[in-house]
Amino acid sequence: MSDTGDFGRRIRHHRDRLGLTREQVADRAEMSAGYIQYLEDHPGVPDSGTVRRLAAVLETTARDLLGGGRDRPPGPGPAMAQPVLETLDAEESLRLIAPGGVGRVAFNGSHGPTVLPVNYKLHEGAIVFRTAYGGTIDQDLRTGMKGVELLIGFEVDRLDEAMRQGWSVLVQGPAQHVPQEEAERLADAHVSPWAGGERELYIRIVPQQITGRRIHSG
Repeated sequence: MSDTGDFGRRIRHHRDRLGLTREQVADRAEMSAGYIQYLEDHPGVPDSGTVRRLAAVLETTARDLLGGGRDRPPGPGPAMAQPVLETLDAEESLRLIAPGGVGRVAFNGSHGPTVLPVNYKLHEGAIVFRTAYGGTIDQDLRTGMKGVELLIGFEVDRLDEAMRQGWSVLVQGPAQHVPQEEAERLADAHVSPWAGGERELYIRIVPQQITGRRIHSG
């Protein structure tokens, strides 16, 4: 909605992240569902006690709900007391990244090691993202030899700062420039470019190696 404030958008984001309805959030926070809807749909911030209760229910922090620290890197706080690092198999790793979102591509570019954010989707077992013809990614990922593709890395992670836990998945595979005649089929993946604009080149990463890690309390 046009008049929704940042606070309301953050409530909705965390509620969607946890798969909770307004009624479930309201019940756990001891509020009415109508009040949760009002907070989501209108600008403004309630009293500090309400913010703290909502943060607890949404498994985040009051600071995060209020937008504090949004320009800082994630996870600046101390690690959990007894962290456990779990190795994820390829099937679980793919399940975690399957919803799509923002990941990072890593490759040896013309100016040295390069890591860039991209919007991606998992489509028919491959990672797909869009970039601009003639742009940095396009040029740096072309080998100049027909049939020879550059091996690159693709990484996705999720951090839960409130719970001090998260996961990271790394995919390695050849970067394929999708021919224009195949691009129409990939349009079904509904991939939007990270930087917007005219970015009609589809890059497809076919996984050759998939590794994942999850960190949680012992």
